[in-house]
Amino acid sequence: MEISNLILHIEALLFASDRPLTAIDLTELINNAFGFMEEKVTTDQIQTAIDGIVEKYSTEFYPFGLRESGGGWQFLTKKEFHKTVAQLNGEKFLKRLSTAALETLSIIAYKQPITKSEIEAIRGVSCDYSIQKLLEKELVIITGRNEELPGKPLVYATSKNFMDYFGINSADELPRLKEVYAEPVVEPTIVHPVESEEQVNEVQITMPSEASIFSVSESGELIEGKKDEPDSSTAEGKDPTN
Repeated sequence: MEISNLILHIEALLFASDRPLTAIDLTELINNAFGFMEEKVTTDQIQTAIDGIVEKYSTEFYPFGLRESGGGWQFLTKKEFHKTVAQLNGEKFLKRLSTAALETLSIIAYKQPITKSEIEAIRGVSCDYSIQKLLEKELVIITGRNEELPGKPLVYATSKNFMDYFGINSADELPRLKEVYAEPVVEPTIVHPVESEEQVNEVQITMPSEASIFSVSESGELIEGKKDEPDSSTAEGKDPTN
């Protein structure tokens, strides 16, 4: 199958799918649809077609683009249209998470799989309400029970919706904490560095004399000049013509 024709079929599948599709998913679906073909479509051909679709929709003429998110490829609206599209998804998507919910979600994301008691041990407060809200928003899921702890408590982890929302494919793509805190420190620029204390003692501040005047040049520089000194004969009260 020609790449140009393959692109059209991939676009149709991605538009119709309600979940992200991987390159393997697309290869299987297209080969099933065209089972009569002697030469099967390969994953490399699918990836080449995907690269072409990504480049096609990356231009400013389209309000959406193809991105690998949530474990596969899907069409997503571009970020500048978020507020417009968010109105279609209901109020629960427009409301922001509380600070407590964000803290709980962060702990689950970085420590998953994790139990509620372990989350509370880190935060120091009860997390029942926060976990319930995160479950309602489908940002976290229950993956099972911890068989080794007393009572076999439930274990929580982030969901595919969480990865889709943050544009990642797995928890391994989350930024490392050392990267978050390792912000470059801006050092002040020293205009006239002083090498030793002796140089500091040698610095002398010269004050302008009373006979000095200052003016500004056309280039904005400060120019120091001298006042015109009066003639000695005038200063002594004598007639300068004598």
